[in-house]
Amino acid sequence: MIKHIVMWKLRDKSEALEIKQRLEALNGKIPGLLHLEAGVDFLESEQSADLVLISELESRQALDDYQTHTEHQAVVPLLKAAAVSRTVADYEVE
Repeated sequence: MIKHIVMWKLRDKSEALEIKQRLEALNGKIPGLLHLEAGVDFLESEQSADLVLISELESRQALDDYQTHTEHQAVVPLLKAAAVSRTVADYEVE
């Protein structure tokens, strides 16, 4: 199983809830995507990301397929427009 974690700092944090909902709507729509959750930071410290995505995928191939899937690609422009920075970590769970 693969964990795919992404954290964004947003230009306008008021967009975080809409983005969270759009991301979570991907559940059940992409083959190989086992689970996806998104969360909005409440601490609002200087070190905090505004929005985080944690997803579990069946395999590395499923992660590649997720990245290019039309449902995921439909959310990408919203994220690119809203984010000032993005940090990603992908790792395998044994």
